[in-house]
Amino acid sequence: MSAALPVPSRALVRRLGVASLVANVMLVITGGAVRLTDSGLGCPDWPRCTAGSFVVHDAMGIHGFIEFGNRLLTFVLTAVAILTWVAAMRYRPRRSSLRWLATVMLLGIPAQAVVGGVAVLTELNPWVVSLHLLASLAIICVCVAFLRRVDEGDEAPTLTVMPVVRGLGVATFVVTWLVLYVGTVVTGSGPHAGDASSPRTGLDPESIAQLHADLVCLLVGLTVGTWVALRVSGAPERALHAAALLLGIEVVQGAIGFLQYFTGVPTLLVGLHMLGAALVAAGAAWLVVGMRDRGPVVEAAVVERALDPVPEPAFPVSDQTQSAAPTG
Repeated sequence: MSAALPVPSRALVRRLGVASLVANVMLVITGGAVRLTDSGLGCPDWPRCTAGSFVVHDAMGIHGFIEFGNRLLTFVLTAVAILTWVAAMRYRPRRSSLRWLATVMLLGIPAQAVVGGVAVLTELNPWVVSLHLLASLAIICVCVAFLRRVDEGDEAPTLTVMPVVRGLGVATFVVTWLVLYVGTVVTGSGPHAGDASSPRTGLDPESIAQLHADLVCLLVGLTVGTWVALRVSGAPERALHAAALLLGIEVVQGAIGFLQYFTGVPTLLVGLHMLGAALVAAGAAWLVVGMRDRGPVVEAAVVERALDPVPEPAFPVSDQTQSAAPTG
């Protein structure tokens, strides 16, 4: 049956990769809506919504429908991931890198769902809830790596920037994850931990928010330094654009963060801040993969031509053929 399926084009694989990225970002947004509306225990059981039902019912109110809606999105996300995985498996020429990344993207979804289930069963333990969000952000980074691999070959990676600049990019990526993690701790210490009765971290929100702000300043400084280093060293436009994009996202994200802090963390701004977290994770991953290259993509048609045997002459000439010229 699989032989009857058409071989996907590179454009189709790329579109499915984009769909996977967008779907995972949407999951972060809907997960934020669950937390911001205190609907984290709208479905108090897992994997069922309640002890006696897999689906929500009217008596559970709006919180139940919000939490159940977020769970339903996981099925959409799974369908997109399966389509991406099938396309990567059937792509020709066979590319192990795409297959491996697509498999990680697919398996990451049930892993993230299990962490979400543990969060529900532990009545929204803030440390488990943090892991739930970080799992989604990690899958987003894998999606970005997948998209980069679609448009590059499978040669050994070569740096397109100076090693010291690459080091700055890696440091930016690491600090990005520190910022994201501490950001989840800030949320778990404040008023939007997922449910009105859910436990908090017990940490001082003011102190954690200050640490988060300090790390954000460090991240912005590293990103600016990376962009300047890329600029003065004559790095490729791809790396420069990635650094500029990440810096722009960080500036907007930082402005939203400071605004929400000084306005009492209103729900809308916190939601935008969670969207920004997903975009920051994607931007940092794009920066790192944009600093190396694996050669051009080998298209299927090129491989087929290389494997074709040398065609036989249309009219083979026998060794016994004698000259048609008169002998005299």
